[in-house]
Amino acid sequence: MSYLVLARKWRPKTFSDTVGQQHVLQALVNALESGRLHHAYLFAGTRGVGKTTIARILAKALNCENGVTAEPCGECSACREIDEGRFVDLIEVDAASKTKVDDTRELLDNVQYSPARGRYKVYLIDEVHMLSKSSFNALLKTLEEPPPHVKFLLATTDPQKLPVTVLSRCLQFNLTRLTPKLISDRLAYICEAEKIEVEPAALGLIARSADGSLRDALSLLDQAIAFCGGKVEELPVAKMLGTIDRDHVIRLLTLLAEQDAPGIIDALVSIDEQFPDYSRLLEDIARVLQRVAVFQVIGPTESEDEISDEQLAALAAAITAADVQLFYQIALIGRRDLHLAPDPRSGAEMTLLRMLAFQPAGAASGGPTTPVAPSGAKTPRKKATKTSKPAVTPKAVAGASTWQHPEWNSLVSSLGLNGTLRLLASNCAYVGREDNTLELSLDPRSEPLLTRERQQALAKVLSEHFGEKLSVDIKLGVAADETPVQEQARLADETLEAARQSLESDPNVQTLKNMFGAEIKADSIEIIDQPQND
Repeated sequence: MSYLVLARKWRPKTFSDTVGQQHVLQALVNALESGRLHHAYLFAGTRGVGKTTIARILAKALNCENGVTAEPCGECSACREIDEGRFVDLIEVDAASKTKVDDTRELLDNVQYSPARGRYKVYLIDEVHMLSKSSFNALLKTLEEPPPHVKFLLATTDPQKLPVTVLSRCLQFNLTRLTPKLISDRLAYICEAEKIEVEPAALGLIARSADGSLRDALSLLDQAIAFCGGKVEELPVAKMLGTIDRDHVIRLLTLLAEQDAPGIIDALVSIDEQFPDYSRLLEDIARVLQRVAVFQVIGPTESEDEISDEQLAALAAAITAADVQLFYQIALIGRRDLHLAPDPRSGAEMTLLRMLAFQPAGAASGGPTTPVAPSGAKTPRKKATKTSKPAVTPKAVAGASTWQHPEWNSLVSSLGLNGTLRLLASNCAYVGREDNTLELSLDPRSEPLLTRERQQALAKVLSEHFGEKLSVDIKLGVAADETPVQEQARLADETLEAARQSLESDPNVQTLKNMFGAEIKADSIEIIDQPQND
């Protein structure tokens, strides 16, 4: 007996077997149980999410010999013939190969005749958006006044290409991409039934690579079974798919936060040994950055991703919100242009180095940031800045415990800190001094930044700056004083508010508002720093 691929063997036969799409299935079940059946249904969605499968199950539900039901028996001749693709009253058409109006007219000539065997004559037209304009016009006449014994089931991956006149005569159901967890769970169920030994991590890789398509996932599973020799394991599957270990992605983002260009190059050398798909690497970097951006706004969320909240918290604290947005945009553009690079590795390498090159001016020294978009616009040249004098000096008096209360925010910007050490200091507020120990308060949201090594490194920098042996005690809590990060955010908000008020009071703007009823959209106002001449 010939081998039947998993995608065909495990195609759902009933609504209850279908994975996901509950919003669609519930509507169809309710319609079948209540008898409120429309004459035309349109199923829209990307490939492999169940459009034609659901349409065929609906055809069985309409023609089951036990009556119209939401649970077709699957045993009667009508159900079996529909499953086998030979039911005479289910007319399946691939519109991609039947685009001419003559084909459509020939198809519809028999609409007026009663079904030969079933209760309804069902027309299942796949990729219906491929029909020509004339074909749509021919179909439209039948959709306007269909015979009572005819049902139209239309499927498309691009509903935007359908004429509005056709859309308005159909009940439209939008099928969504399946989540990686749904796909992974289904693959695990199938592997257990097929007695295939698998590693869960391997199924996770396949589920993510399927990009929401269960059919693609099953095809990849077939390929993995052959590639791995029967036992589906993580490392061979990763090699087959060209995927990158998620730890490598986290490492690259950490190196970006630390502005460690040599480390990035070394990391790519290690990654290159795995024969990776660099387009997927940049895609994974963008996906993690998106999760980081969400974490920075609302904190931990329920997610089916394998990135832990601890990893997200560390990245969210180590990379500023502006840099997250910048890195994300550069990753998208780099992935889009990867085919233009001399080779994929050099393209990915240049994309990561571009993230460092286009970082906001002053970011390395903890100063104010001015986002620079790498979208083809002219990029302001970084202005060289002179090192400012220390903002604070200790009193030259006997007894080291006597110390002026420092302007901590100014002090941090003058210390020349880099990477995560700068981020740690920028998220601290000065509390006080006890003997030779400086007491600082760290914003609890930045707790992942606090390590013994960084605390000792900060103490060393402060000791060198003030010429005396100092230690640092950092505790979590909300201090009365602002941290440098909080001060920077407040100043940015105040600058933006001042700009808004300036626009509101501008005579020209007032004239436009009075003449045309115009209004200023506050969320569109941006402060653009003009490049300065040296």
